[in-house]
Amino acid sequence: MNATEIRKMSVDERLQAMEILWDSLLDDEVEISSPDWHREILRERLRAIEEGQAELVSISDLKTTGTE
Repeated sequence: MNATEIRKMSVDERLQAMEILWDSLLDDEVEISSPDWHREILRERLRAIEEGQAELVSISDLKTTGTE
């Protein structure tokens, strides 16, 4: 399968294919390492929290914030 064939698939078909691919990686217990830029973003966010420039929000608070 190539990119042209993938683009011909519906969005639902592509999402289903992605899910199958992710599941196959989990089944194989492949170790997937995060790129360095992920670690850098996490360091920046932790620093902002520690310096009082940001705060943590719970998932439930986050979900209700947009519905009020």
